[in-house]
Amino acid sequence: MAWLAAGEGYEIALVDGRVVARGATGRQLKALPKALRDHPEVDRLRQLAEWLDRHAAACVAQVDGWMVSSLPVPTALLARVWRDEAWREALRDMAVVGDDPDEVGFLRDATDAGELKVVNLDGETVRLSPRTVTLPHPVLLPDLDDVRDFAAELGITQRVEQIHRATWERPEVLPANTNEVRDYAGGAFPNRFSLAARATGLGYRVSGGYATTTVRDGGRTTEASVWIGEPYYDDEQTTGGLSWHGEDGQAVRLTQVGPVAWSEGMRMAAALYAGRTIEEGGNA
Repeated sequence: MAWLAAGEGYEIALVDGRVVARGATGRQLKALPKALRDHPEVDRLRQLAEWLDRHAAACVAQVDGWMVSSLPVPTALLARVWRDEAWREALRDMAVVGDDPDEVGFLRDATDAGELKVVNLDGETVRLSPRTVTLPHPVLLPDLDDVRDFAAELGITQRVEQIHRATWERPEVLPANTNEVRDYAGGAFPNRFSLAARATGLGYRVSGGYATTTVRDGGRTTEASVWIGEPYYDDEQTTGGLSWHGEDGQAVRLTQVGPVAWSEGMRMAAALYAGRTIEEGGNA
C-alpha cells in the first residue's frame, strides 16, 4: 500500500494488517508516534484493516462452504474473484475437479478469460475451462492418501482445510435399532455454557440444546446435531449422542446418512469431545 501523509512530517501505511509510520528520513519507525495515535488517517487505516480481516474470513468461510457441500462453482466466478488477494489466498491450491470426476488438480491460477491453471497428480500444469468446477470434500476424493502424499511433495498449504481435513467413513455394519452415534458421548464439561462456547468457537451453530452443522450431501440437505444440554443449565454437562435430520426435521437412519454428512457430523462430535475435562491422577 502507498504511504499517506499524516502531518508533522510523518507518513503512514498499512503493512501486514498493522498501521506503521515513517519519518522525514524515510525510515520506518518501531511504533506509532504519540502525535499520530489519534490522527484521522490512522483511524481510517485501522478501520480498513478490520474490514480486510473480516473480508478474508468471509472468503475462507465461503470457500469452505463450497467444499463441504461440493457445490458446483462457475469457472467464470473464480476468474472474476481471483484478482482479489483475499479470494486468491482462500482458493489457491484447493483441489478442484472439472468435467472429468477422476481428474483432480490443485488450483494455481485463474485467468480473465475464465481458464484455470491446475497442477494435476502427474505433476503437470494443465489448463481447464469447464463451465463449473467442484472443490470436493476429501471423503469424496479417490485415493485420498495418494493425494495427500503428492500435496506434501509439492509443499502445498491450504487456507481452507480440505485434503488434510479429518474424515470419517460410515461403517458398513451399523446398529439397526438406533438413529444416533455415541462414539463421542459422555465428554464432561464444567457446565453447559462452556460446552456451548466450545461449539461456537469451533464455528458450529448452537440451537436449543444442540450444536449443529448443516451439510448439502448428494443434493440433499442434512443437519447433524450433538446434544449439549438445556440452555442455562449450570451443573456439569456431558456431550450427548450424534444424530442427523433431513430438511423436514425427521431423523435420518444411519444407513441413509451420506458420506459427507457422516464425516462432518463425526468431525463435529469429535471436536466437541476433545475439549472435555480430563481427570488426572490415580483415579483418572
